[in-house]
Amino acid sequence: MASEHYFSSKPQSELKPREITVELAGRTLSLATAAGVFSPGRIDPGTAVLLAGMPTPPRDGTFLDVGCGWGPIALTLALLSPDATVWAVDVNERVLDLLRENAQRAGIANIRVALPDDVPDDVVFDGIWSNPPIRVGKTVLHEILEKWLPRLGIDMEAYLVVAKNLGADSLQKWINEELAGVVEVERESTSKGYRTLRATRL
Repeated sequence: MASEHYFSSKPQSELKPREITVELAGRTLSLATAAGVFSPGRIDPGTAVLLAGMPTPPRDGTFLDVGCGWGPIALTLALLSPDATVWAVDVNERVLDLLRENAQRAGIANIRVALPDDVPDDVVFDGIWSNPPIRVGKTVLHEILEKWLPRLGIDMEAYLVVAKNLGADSLQKWINEELAGVVEVERESTSKGYRTLRATRL
């Protein structure tokens, strides 16, 4: 379908499963991807920048990957933090199935794969990592950030990677204005045309 996007909730395109080999958290993994998902053939460059530059997460805690796709961020968090609970959320049910399969392939049991509305309201996160879906448009993107950033625990941090040419600086400004008193956002780093933003819960 020409109008279908990776953020479609129920992709109608042919599945066309494929297998790729990637390195996550120092492990070489053979993982499943498919048509109708974000970056099916490789780790997206923005995600790679985020993973390469992020501080090592604590061994335990409750973490969140927003817009998890087939799972490179969630899988990395789960491997680095084996005692943590990693929530992986996405609206695309195809990628949720792929992530469940990939967690099984990697022998990972500490990922909870869920649609956004299926995460209990009382869950507070010790960290959020995301390559947010910029192409959903500003209105939807802002709704996503307004939903999840306030659910950080006090003094906890979120790391967001955004392409500079897709509005990273304006997004940083918007968060600081619209979520003032809730989070404070600073530019953590710039690499390969991407900004990594660090949002700290106040």
